[in-house]
Amino acid sequence: MISKNLTYKKSGVNITAADNFVKYLSQIKTNKKGKKKFSNIGGFGSITNIPRKFKNPKIVACTDGVGTKIEIANTLNKFDTIGIDLVAMSVNDLIVQGATPLIFLDYISINKVNNTKLKAIIKGIIKGCKISGCELVGGETAEMPGTYEKNKFDIAGFAVGIVDENKILKKNKIKKNDLILSIPSNGIHSNGFSLVRHVLKSKKIDIKKNKELRKELIKPTKIYVDEILKLLNNDLINGCANITGGGIHDNIKRVIPDNLTAHINLEKIKVSKIFNWLKKQGISDKEMLKTFNCGVGFCLIVNPSKLKKIQSYFKNPYKPYVIGKIASQKGKNKIKLNGKINWI
Repeated sequence: MISKNLTYKKSGVNITAADNFVKYLSQIKTNKKGKKKFSNIGGFGSITNIPRKFKNPKIVACTDGVGTKIEIANTLNKFDTIGIDLVAMSVNDLIVQGATPLIFLDYISINKVNNTKLKAIIKGIIKGCKISGCELVGGETAEMPGTYEKNKFDIAGFAVGIVDENKILKKNKIKKNDLILSIPSNGIHSNGFSLVRHVLKSKKIDIKKNKELRKELIKPTKIYVDEILKLLNNDLINGCANITGGGIHDNIKRVIPDNLTAHINLEKIKVSKIFNWLKKQGISDKEMLKTFNCGVGFCLIVNPSKLKKIQSYFKNPYKPYVIGKIASQKGKNKIKLNGKINWI
């Protein structure tokens, strides 16, 4: 006789637990305008108005994850900040195009639905959306036993922004003699954690026993939206770059026009403590620059006459400072790194 007691739950997927998480989302308190933050949770899609202030709106879309920083969260059993990282990784890319973040969606895939863990992740995503001024309109949670090991999960984010066509930051705005400014990072952000974890493993470092290191490694990525949008609204930026995977070299060259070269003086970079620590673990200068932001979280390319005004929009420790200049191109290089970083 064929058994008839096979269920989805016995295969490892608990729809009831997932439904309870959706119910939790739908019951989150309303905002100041009396509307729920999640107006269409449980539906098949979300509908959002396009703000009327945009005369000729263009849509900009980005997607990203947080890489193996997730394993740091797992090690520390701390999940309330990883959602901020998730939002940051997409919205910091949106603003490079001159776009204002509008909506955000998340995707969480997990071995087994754990409402405590999922609620903590969502808490961070909500905070990230609040910081960046966009609306969390929905997402997907997938329980995937067999694909992920016990307690393992992954997250991805999808952001949509909007920009007036005549406000798009195009390469042709960048001119010879423009300054290149560094806006400091607040740490590693969300790139290079496979190398970080390799260092921890090879050096047998237990971050649970190192309070200072623990704090640095779980610190959420700085979101630059507020400051950059103010600069954009006052026409103070010719170009900008979010410094993520590939470091300073690979990210700045993406926005430089073919007839120009970005000259970066590495000696000008203000390196934060965590990168000095990583360097001392045995990582070469080349590998550090290729893997990490090394203290440069976001770059601006601006007219020299606007430097002081731009700096007035920032507070320490995020006040931009000059690290380079745009020059005529000689050869094929769009970017040249000069000098050496002053590691401490």
